[in-house]
Amino acid sequence: MATHAVLQRFKWRFLSVSLWPRWIVTYLLFFSSAVNCQIRYSIPEEMKKGSLIGNMAQDLGLDLKRLRSGRARIVTGENTQYIELKTDKGTLVVNDRIDREQLCGDVTPCSFSFEIILENPIELHRIIVEILDVNDHSPVFRNNNIRMEISESAVVGSRFVLESADDPDVGVNGLQDYVLSTSDNFVLKQHANPDGSKFAEIILQKPLDREEQPRLSFKLIAVDGGTPHRSGTVNIDITVLDANDNPPVFNQTVYRATVLENSKSGSHVITVNATDADSGSNGEVSYAFSNLKGNLADKFKIDKTTGTITVSGQIDFEKDKKHEIRVEAKDQGGLTDLSKVIIDIVDVNDNAPVINVMSFTSPLSEDAPFGSTVAVFNAKDADSESNGQIMCTVDKSLPFKIISSLSNYYSLVSDSAFDREKTPEYNITITATDSGSPPLSSAIKLHLILSDINDNPPLFDNLIYNAVITENNSPGISIITVNALDSDSNQNARISYILENTQVGGFPVSTYVSLNSDTGIISAVRSFDYEQIKQLQLVVNAQDGGSPPLSSNVTVKIVIQDQNDNPPQVLYPVQTGGSVVAEMVPRAADVGYLVTKVVAVDVDSGQNAWLSYKLQKATDRALFEVGLQNGEIRTIRQVNDKDAVKQRLTVIVEDNGQPSRSAAVIVNVAVADSFPEVLSEFTDFTHDKEYNDNLTFYLVLALAVVSFLFITCVVVIISVKIYRWRQSRTLFHSNLPVIPYYPPRYSDTLGTGTLQHVYNYEVCRTTDSRKSDCKFGRAGSQNVLIMDPSSTGTITLDSVKTLWSYIRLQLK
Repeated sequence: MATHAVLQRFKWRFLSVSLWPRWIVTYLLFFSSAVNCQIRYSIPEEMKKGSLIGNMAQDLGLDLKRLRSGRARIVTGENTQYIELKTDKGTLVVNDRIDREQLCGDVTPCSFSFEIILENPIELHRIIVEILDVNDHSPVFRNNNIRMEISESAVVGSRFVLESADDPDVGVNGLQDYVLSTSDNFVLKQHANPDGSKFAEIILQKPLDREEQPRLSFKLIAVDGGTPHRSGTVNIDITVLDANDNPPVFNQTVYRATVLENSKSGSHVITVNATDADSGSNGEVSYAFSNLKGNLADKFKIDKTTGTITVSGQIDFEKDKKHEIRVEAKDQGGLTDLSKVIIDIVDVNDNAPVINVMSFTSPLSEDAPFGSTVAVFNAKDADSESNGQIMCTVDKSLPFKIISSLSNYYSLVSDSAFDREKTPEYNITITATDSGSPPLSSAIKLHLILSDINDNPPLFDNLIYNAVITENNSPGISIITVNALDSDSNQNARISYILENTQVGGFPVSTYVSLNSDTGIISAVRSFDYEQIKQLQLVVNAQDGGSPPLSSNVTVKIVIQDQNDNPPQVLYPVQTGGSVVAEMVPRAADVGYLVTKVVAVDVDSGQNAWLSYKLQKATDRALFEVGLQNGEIRTIRQVNDKDAVKQRLTVIVEDNGQPSRSAAVIVNVAVADSFPEVLSEFTDFTHDKEYNDNLTFYLVLALAVVSFLFITCVVVIISVKIYRWRQSRTLFHSNLPVIPYYPPRYSDTLGTGTLQHVYNYEVCRTTDSRKSDCKFGRAGSQNVLIMDPSSTGTITLDSVKTLWSYIRLQLK
């Protein structure tokens, strides 16, 4: 620190001695911290835009990559429009013309500060830039001429205060000296005010003689200390008056007064008083302000008769905390006296705190740890003392708190864990309140959005799903829709449905149903059969699109509903094709005799399997009845000798479905007392069987013969056609004459000139004939084959001849 102080003194000496016309940068203060640093630069005013102020990155020990990654920028501060940060070089340059006089007036030293912030992690550095004065202003008098009236009776040594020159520059560049041009009557004397400003007065060194010289004129020159020197000149014109030998005298050399800022126009400040020992007009005193600086003439006014000073304009403590005014008392003879009035401005709490947000992180991940920094902001109050003390608060119901890191700098940090699914966003109001009376406050609102993480699995809206589908359904029909919800958002809430690979009846469940992965619709892959499978139990998995994904399962039970799609099946009596089975009823059977029982089952379920029995046909309906529910066949009257031995019953078995299905069974009953009697009666059944077998055999044989002949004809015709085509090609190339050939009977009864090519065959069979009687009918044409009705399945000679003639015709 000692070495730094020596360097600092050397640099200030270099500045004061050399007065280098270009900019000079000096590091005055540098301290480092884990979080922030503060450095100071000094530059002259009026530097060109783009001029280098200092290498901020080097002075702070920061790498250029850190400046880019941390998004280094100027966040707050006064007059930041004058400075620009070059992040690519880490330097500070002049962004706009800096006029020290416009920026600070006569306040010295003149400086302003700003903060530079870096993020990830957050660093805050304060930069102070001091503006050095350049001699760019000449001393200026308010008026071009100073007119004075002095009595000739003025004694030697009388003092007359002159108008002061105003030089906005400060230090050595400010006003340094007054020079009076040659004058035999007056000598110049300079004085310095406590604030360092200078004023001059002329002292009478030789009595005036109005008769010899009624008017005097000379010049007053104000010179500053800059290099080169600058000066300003004013003409002094003195009119010599008759004798007035007593000047006014103030009763106080210095007056002190206090006034509240923002006082209304016309508010009383203080009253000054001066007396003059002369009488008459020479004793009348008038008051006026002398050498007012800046805009004081707009803030105060004085009654020239009473000496009362009142407020005439806006008084702002934040701009000026104290005013010094010189009051001149002047009599009618031109004699004057000066007194100083010091007015202290009392601060009023008229400025609310100002909040500037320098960094705000939104959106913020919902899994941000406790104590995460959400925002960094600055709060300032232009008032002083308790009026400028600030307290920042945030709504206690929100999971945030405010901590102070630097003076007037605050951080908004999380005070608990976040859950986006409960609260997806926060409207945060930060309030800054001062300690004035009454206190003033200001507030800003921050809208914080929480970004989602995949911390919630999909949840089904039912613990178990139950569905019913009727058997014999169409493949692809929708059965049920499963639905899961995920309280996360975006991709984390995108749900895919997966059917777990389970076995149903030894087959994968995917062979029965399919699942739409997007909509959750479960559809049938096949048509279900209740008699094969009555229930399906599936497991559906819902998986979200997070990383890693989360999932949950649900069980789906699908019940197959039965349809009446199966007719009853008769188990007894068994219907055989080879032999006739008959039930025997003795002729002595009583009423209600149990002949037999029809036994049937239905593979359907429920009411679809409820069976009822009805007697549809019977040889003698008055002899037998069938039990509606049990299928028992019983006699309903006494059997007598007139009843036929051979009884044939047709029983209908019908279920209770909608619509109902049925099956028929034929029950043969023999009414006889002995077996030989039954045997002789039932031989007809066997004979009928043989007849039916013979008839079937002959029909199959006839169909085979006709098919063979047809195929043979087709092959022969195609071969002849190919042969005739090749012969025609040969004759064409040999240039032989071609004689057209028309086959016999090449005449068309319909007039079309072509043969009839359609032959109809009619096969007729009587139901009671023991043999196969076939007939080939002619459909209105001589070319249709007819089989003799008396034949036993053979083709007649005429028919064969007719067929052979047709074939020959086609061959030609």
